[in-house]
Amino acid sequence: MLDATFWITAGSILFLLVLSGFFSGSETALTAASRGKLRAQADKGSRGAERALKITEDNERLIGSVLLGNNMVNILAASLATSLFTSLFGESGVALATLVMTLLVLIFAEVLPKTYAITNAESAAAMVSPVIQVVVTLFAPVVGAVRWLVRGILHVFGVKTDPDSQILAVREEIAGALYLGHSEGVVEKEDRDRILGALDLGDRAVEEVMLHRSHIEMIDADTDPEELLRQCLDSPHTRLPVYKDDPDNIVGVVHAKDLLRAVQKLMFGPDASTKGLAAFDILDVAMPPYFIPDTTTLDDQMRQFLRRRTHFALVVDEYGSLEGLITLEDILEEIVGEITDEFDRDADHPIQRSKDNHFMIDGAMTIRDLNRATDWNLPDEEANTVAGLVLHEAQMIPEVGQVFSFHGFRFEVTGREGNRVTKLKIRRL
Repeated sequence: MLDATFWITAGSILFLLVLSGFFSGSETALTAASRGKLRAQADKGSRGAERALKITEDNERLIGSVLLGNNMVNILAASLATSLFTSLFGESGVALATLVMTLLVLIFAEVLPKTYAITNAESAAAMVSPVIQVVVTLFAPVVGAVRWLVRGILHVFGVKTDPDSQILAVREEIAGALYLGHSEGVVEKEDRDRILGALDLGDRAVEEVMLHRSHIEMIDADTDPEELLRQCLDSPHTRLPVYKDDPDNIVGVVHAKDLLRAVQKLMFGPDASTKGLAAFDILDVAMPPYFIPDTTTLDDQMRQFLRRRTHFALVVDEYGSLEGLITLEDILEEIVGEITDEFDRDADHPIQRSKDNHFMIDGAMTIRDLNRATDWNLPDEEANTVAGLVLHEAQMIPEVGQVFSFHGFRFEVTGREGNRVTKLKIRRL
C-alpha cells in the first residue's frame, strides 16, 4: 500500500539524486574550468568566477569535500531505495533496488550533470561556487583528517606528496595547448612558435644564440682613419667592436652615427682642416664595451638591454675570453623568427629545399632554428648548431661527401673549411 511513508521515502531518494547530480557536475565544472578564463571573467566583475578561482586554489581539499558529499548522498539514497523496495517486493527488492538505483545514478547523477558541466565549464563553475564554498568550509575538518590519513598511508609505502605542487606546470599546459591547437588546425604554426619562443627565453642561455667570435667583424684601433671609415661604411652593421693589438683585447664599441658625426666635425666643423681626418682617433668616439657571461639567460639579458638602453653585448666565458656577441635583435628573433633588412648580405632563406626532398643548410645554423623552420624535433642538448650535432654524433671531423644517419635523419657533409663543417644536406629517413 502506497502510504505517506512511501511518498516521503521516494521524495527523499529523488532529492538525494538531485544532490548527487549537483556534486558530480560541480566536481567536473570546477576541475575542467580554465583558470585563465575564470580570471578574465573575475577581472570583468564576476563574483562567481572569483569565488571559483579561490576554491580551485586547493584542488585536493575541493575534490575531497565534493567526493565526501557525493558519496554520502549516494549511499544514503541507495539505503533508502533498498529499504523501500524490500518493503514492497520482499527479498527480491534488494536486487531490484540495485538495478534501479544504478540506472538512476548513472543517468541523472553522473552522465547528465557531467556532460552539461564539461560543455559549460566556466559558467557552471561560477554558478555552483557559492554552494560548494559552504560545503568545503563545513567538511574542512573531516577532509583534513582524511588527507592526513591518506598521506600517512602513502608515506608507509614510500610515496611522498607535496601539498604545494601543481598538477600541471603553467608552461607545459600552455605548450601542450598550443601543440594540440596546431595539430587540429586551430593555431597557426607562426603563432605557436612566437608564443613558445617567448616562453623559452628564461630557459636558454646567450651562448646558444650568440654570433660566434669567428664571424664577428671588428675594427683595429690602429688602422688608418681613411681605411677605418671605409670599413665602417662598407659594413652592414651599425655597431662594431674595436680592438687594440689583439682581437681578444676589445677596448670599445663604435656606432656608425657617432663615427660620422666625429668625421663631419673634423672635416666641416669650425676647426676643420684638410689634415683633420689624419688626426682622428677611433677611441675618442668608441663607447665602453659591455661584457656579459655566456651563462646569462635570454630573458635576463633582454631585461638588461632595456634597463641599460643598449642593444649590443660581448659574450665571454668563465676565463674572460671572448666567445661572441649578442644583440637585442638576436633575442627578438627567438620570438618572431629571422629579421632581415636591406643591408643584410645573406637575406636569402637559410634553408633551401631540393627536388629530391633534401634540405641544404649552413652548418652554423642553430638546431632550434632548423626545428622551427621544418617542424622537426632534432635534439639540442649536446650541441647548439647542426654542424655541432653532426660532430657530436660522428665523434670525428668528417670529410666532404661523408654521410651519417642518426635521430631518424640522413646528414651529408657538402662543405668544409678547415676543421669547420660549413654546408650540410639533410633529409628525413
